[in-house]
Amino acid sequence: MIDVRDLEKEYTEEETPTRALRGVTFSVEKGEFISIMGPSGSGKSTLLQILSFLDRPTGGAYTFQGKSIDDMTDQELAHVRNKDMGFVFQSFNLLARLTVHDNVEVPLLYSDILPAKRRTFVEEAVRSVGLADKLHVEAGKLSGGQKQRVAIARALVTDPNIIFADEPTGNLDSTSGLQIMEILKSLHEKGRTIILVTHETQTAEFADRIIRMKDGLIESDEAITARTLRGPLK
Repeated sequence: MIDVRDLEKEYTEEETPTRALRGVTFSVEKGEFISIMGPSGSGKSTLLQILSFLDRPTGGAYTFQGKSIDDMTDQELAHVRNKDMGFVFQSFNLLARLTVHDNVEVPLLYSDILPAKRRTFVEEAVRSVGLADKLHVEAGKLSGGQKQRVAIARALVTDPNIIFADEPTGNLDSTSGLQIMEILKSLHEKGRTIILVTHETQTAEFADRIIRMKDGLIESDEAITARTLRGPLK
Protein backbone atom coordinates (compact mmCIF):
# COMPACT_ATOMS: atom_id res chain seq x y z
CA MET A 1 0.00 0.00 0.00
CA ILE A 2 2.77 2.44 0.97
CA ASP A 3 6.42 2.46 -0.09
CA VAL A 4 8.86 5.24 0.80
CA ARG A 5 12.51 5.31 -0.25
CA ASP A 6 15.14 7.72 1.08
CA LEU A 7 12.42 10.18 2.08
CA GLU A 8 13.70 13.63 3.04
CA LYS A 9 12.08 16.80 4.30
CA GLU A 10 13.84 20.08 4.84
CA TYR A 11 12.37 23.29 6.26
CA THR A 12 13.97 26.71 6.03
CA GLU A 13 13.34 29.25 8.78
CA GLU A 14 15.15 32.58 8.73
CA GLU A 15 17.51 31.18 6.07
CA THR A 16 18.48 28.29 8.37
CA PRO A 17 17.69 24.84 6.95
CA THR A 18 16.34 22.12 9.24
CA ARG A 19 16.32 18.51 8.06
CA ALA A 20 13.25 16.91 9.63
CA LEU A 21 13.66 13.65 7.65
CA ARG A 22 17.10 12.43 6.58
CA GLY A 23 16.44 9.44 4.33
CA VAL A 24 13.57 7.30 5.59
CA THR A 25 12.85 3.96 3.91
CA PHE A 26 10.09 1.46 4.74
CA SER A 27 6.91 -0.04 3.36
CA VAL A 28 3.41 -0.75 4.66
CA GLU A 29 1.31 -3.66 3.49
CA LYS A 30 -2.48 -3.52 3.27
CA GLY A 31 -4.03 -4.52 6.61
CA GLU A 32 -0.99 -3.71 8.76
CA PHE A 33 -1.21 -1.82 12.07
CA ILE A 34 1.96 0.23 12.55
CA SER A 35 2.99 2.54 15.39
CA ILE A 36 5.53 5.29 14.82
CA MET A 37 7.34 6.40 17.98
CA GLY A 38 10.06 8.89 18.81
CA PRO A 39 10.91 11.89 20.98
CA SER A 40 9.87 15.43 20.11
CA GLY A 41 11.77 16.53 17.01
CA SER A 42 12.40 12.99 15.80
CA GLY A 43 10.44 13.53 12.58
CA LYS A 44 7.48 11.27 13.32
CA SER A 45 4.83 13.99 12.87
CA THR A 46 6.51 15.25 9.70
CA LEU A 47 6.50 11.71 8.35
CA LEU A 48 2.81 11.30 9.14
CA GLN A 49 1.98 14.55 7.36
CA ILE A 50 3.78 13.38 4.23
CA LEU A 51 2.27 9.89 4.33
CA SER A 52 -1.21 11.42 4.62
CA PHE A 53 -0.66 13.90 1.75
CA LEU A 54 -0.79 16.93 4.04
CA ASP A 55 2.75 17.83 2.93
CA ARG A 56 5.20 16.85 0.21
CA PRO A 57 8.76 15.58 0.74
CA THR A 58 11.74 17.53 -0.54
CA GLY A 59 13.60 14.38 -1.53
CA GLY A 60 13.18 10.65 -2.04
CA ALA A 61 10.23 8.70 -3.41
CA TYR A 62 6.75 7.97 -2.06
CA THR A 63 4.44 5.48 -3.75
CA PHE A 64 0.86 5.09 -2.54
CA GLN A 65 -1.16 2.15 -3.87
CA GLY A 66 1.25 1.76 -6.77
CA LYS A 67 1.33 5.40 -7.85
CA SER A 68 4.12 7.90 -7.22
CA ILE A 69 2.94 11.10 -5.58
CA ASP A 70 5.34 12.96 -7.88
CA ASP A 71 2.93 12.10 -10.70
CA MET A 72 -0.08 13.52 -8.84
CA THR A 73 -1.28 17.12 -8.72
CA ASP A 74 -2.34 18.71 -5.45
CA GLN A 75 -5.96 18.31 -6.57
CA GLU A 76 -5.42 14.60 -7.20
CA LEU A 77 -3.75 14.18 -3.81
CA ALA A 78 -6.71 15.90 -2.15
CA HIS A 79 -9.12 13.58 -3.94
CA VAL A 80 -7.24 10.47 -2.80
CA ARG A 81 -6.96 11.86 0.73
CA ASN A 82 -10.73 12.43 0.94
CA LYS A 83 -11.56 9.06 -0.61
CA ASP A 84 -8.97 6.65 0.77
CA MET A 85 -7.76 8.17 4.05
CA GLY A 86 -9.35 8.70 7.46
CA PHE A 87 -7.86 10.87 10.19
CA VAL A 88 -7.98 10.83 13.99
CA PHE A 89 -6.25 13.68 15.83
CA GLN A 90 -5.22 14.27 19.44
CA SER A 91 -7.40 17.40 19.65
CA PHE A 92 -10.49 15.69 18.13
CA ASN A 93 -11.07 18.61 15.68
CA LEU A 94 -14.85 18.51 16.18
CA LEU A 95 -17.27 21.41 15.80
CA ALA A 96 -18.60 21.81 19.33
CA ARG A 97 -22.03 23.24 18.42
CA LEU A 98 -22.78 20.63 15.80
CA THR A 99 -24.34 17.30 16.71
CA VAL A 100 -22.49 14.02 16.54
CA HIS A 101 -24.37 13.25 13.33
CA ASP A 102 -23.38 16.53 11.68
CA ASN A 103 -19.71 16.20 12.70
CA VAL A 104 -19.44 12.69 11.31
CA GLU A 105 -21.21 13.74 8.10
CA VAL A 106 -18.67 16.45 7.25
CA PRO A 107 -16.37 14.29 5.03
CA LEU A 108 -19.40 13.17 3.01
CA LEU A 109 -20.44 16.72 2.20
CA TYR A 110 -17.69 16.83 -0.42
CA SER A 111 -19.07 13.79 -2.21
CA ASP A 112 -22.02 13.25 -4.56
CA ILE A 113 -23.73 10.87 -2.12
CA LEU A 114 -27.42 11.65 -1.64
CA PRO A 115 -28.55 12.91 1.80
CA ALA A 116 -30.53 9.76 2.65
CA LYS A 117 -27.51 7.57 1.91
CA ARG A 118 -25.26 9.91 3.86
CA ARG A 119 -27.54 9.54 6.87
CA THR A 120 -27.26 5.75 6.66
CA PHE A 121 -23.46 5.88 6.45
CA VAL A 122 -23.28 8.27 9.41
CA GLU A 123 -25.56 6.14 11.59
CA GLU A 124 -23.53 3.01 10.79
CA ALA A 125 -20.24 4.73 11.64
CA VAL A 126 -21.57 6.15 14.91
CA ARG A 127 -23.05 2.80 15.88
CA SER A 128 -19.70 1.10 15.23
CA VAL A 129 -18.05 3.19 17.96
CA GLY A 130 -20.85 2.64 20.45
CA LEU A 131 -22.45 6.08 20.37
CA ALA A 132 -25.78 5.45 18.67
CA ASP A 133 -27.58 7.03 21.62
CA LYS A 134 -25.57 10.26 21.20
CA LEU A 135 -26.32 10.79 17.52
CA HIS A 136 -28.17 14.08 18.04
CA VAL A 137 -26.16 15.39 21.00
CA GLU A 138 -23.91 18.40 20.47
CA ALA A 139 -20.24 17.38 20.34
CA GLY A 140 -19.32 20.01 22.92
CA LYS A 141 -21.39 18.20 25.54
CA LEU A 142 -19.48 14.92 25.25
CA SER A 143 -16.62 13.62 27.36
CA GLY A 144 -13.12 13.46 25.93
CA GLY A 145 -13.36 9.75 25.25
CA GLN A 146 -16.73 10.17 23.53
CA LYS A 147 -15.35 13.00 21.39
CA GLN A 148 -12.53 10.77 20.22
CA ARG A 149 -15.04 8.04 19.36
CA VAL A 150 -16.88 10.59 17.23
CA ALA A 151 -13.59 11.45 15.55
CA ILE A 152 -13.05 7.77 14.75
CA ALA A 153 -16.59 7.51 13.36
CA ARG A 154 -15.88 10.55 11.17
CA ALA A 155 -12.69 8.84 9.95
CA LEU A 156 -14.66 5.69 9.11
CA VAL A 157 -17.66 7.24 7.37
CA THR A 158 -15.99 7.37 3.94
CA ASP A 159 -14.89 3.72 4.24
CA PRO A 160 -11.19 4.62 3.85
CA ASN A 161 -8.44 2.18 2.95
CA ILE A 162 -6.14 3.55 5.65
CA ILE A 163 -6.56 5.40 8.96
CA PHE A 164 -3.92 7.81 10.26
CA ALA A 165 -4.10 8.41 14.03
CA ASP A 166 -1.94 11.19 15.50
CA GLU A 167 -1.60 10.80 19.29
CA PRO A 168 -5.28 9.70 19.56
CA THR A 169 -5.02 9.04 23.32
CA GLY A 170 -2.91 12.09 24.17
CA ASN A 171 -5.77 14.11 25.70
CA LEU A 172 -7.52 11.18 27.40
CA ASP A 173 -7.32 9.48 30.78
CA SER A 174 -5.98 5.93 30.85
CA THR A 175 -9.42 4.27 30.81
CA SER A 176 -10.70 6.30 27.87
CA GLY A 177 -7.39 5.85 26.08
CA LEU A 178 -7.64 2.08 26.43
CA GLN A 179 -11.18 2.12 25.04
CA ILE A 180 -10.04 4.12 22.00
CA MET A 181 -7.18 1.72 21.35
CA GLU A 182 -9.56 -1.24 21.64
CA ILE A 183 -11.70 0.34 18.92
CA LEU A 184 -8.68 0.86 16.66
CA LYS A 185 -7.55 -2.72 17.34
CA SER A 186 -11.01 -3.98 16.39
CA LEU A 187 -10.92 -1.98 13.15
CA HIS A 188 -7.54 -3.49 12.35
CA GLU A 189 -8.87 -6.99 12.96
CA LYS A 190 -11.58 -6.23 10.40
CA GLY A 191 -8.92 -5.48 7.81
CA ARG A 192 -8.23 -1.76 8.17
CA THR A 193 -4.71 -0.46 7.65
CA ILE A 194 -3.74 1.81 10.55
CA ILE A 195 -0.72 4.06 11.05
CA LEU A 196 -0.50 5.48 14.54
CA VAL A 197 1.86 8.14 15.90
CA THR A 198 2.32 8.03 19.67
CA HIS A 199 4.88 8.60 22.40
CA GLU A 200 3.21 6.10 24.74
CA THR A 201 4.70 2.60 24.73
CA GLN A 202 1.51 0.95 25.98
CA THR A 203 -0.45 2.57 23.16
CA ALA A 204 2.16 1.70 20.54
CA GLU A 205 2.10 -1.96 21.50
CA PHE A 206 -1.47 -2.37 20.25
CA ALA A 207 0.13 -2.41 16.80
CA ASP A 208 1.78 -5.35 15.07
CA ARG A 209 4.91 -3.37 14.31
CA ILE A 210 6.73 -0.41 15.85
CA ILE A 211 8.93 2.02 13.92
CA ARG A 212 11.12 4.08 16.24
CA MET A 213 12.53 7.36 14.95
CA LYS A 214 15.35 9.60 16.12
CA ASP A 215 16.82 12.72 14.52
CA GLY A 216 14.89 12.22 11.29
CA LEU A 217 15.99 8.62 10.81
CA ILE A 218 14.48 5.22 11.54
CA GLU A 219 16.26 3.85 14.58
CA SER A 220 14.46 0.50 14.56
CA ASP A 221 11.60 -1.25 12.77
CA GLU A 222 10.41 -4.33 14.65
CA ALA A 223 7.38 -6.58 14.64
CA ILE A 224 5.58 -7.22 17.92
CA THR A 225 5.39 -10.97 18.26
CA ALA A 226 4.16 -11.27 21.86
CA ARG A 227 1.11 -9.53 23.24
CA THR A 228 2.55 -10.10 26.72
CA LEU A 229 4.53 -6.90 26.17
CA ARG A 230 1.59 -4.91 27.53
CA GLY A 231 -0.25 -7.65 29.37
CA PRO A 232 -3.71 -9.05 28.70
CA LEU A 233 -6.50 -6.81 27.46
CA LYS A 234 -9.20 -5.99 29.96
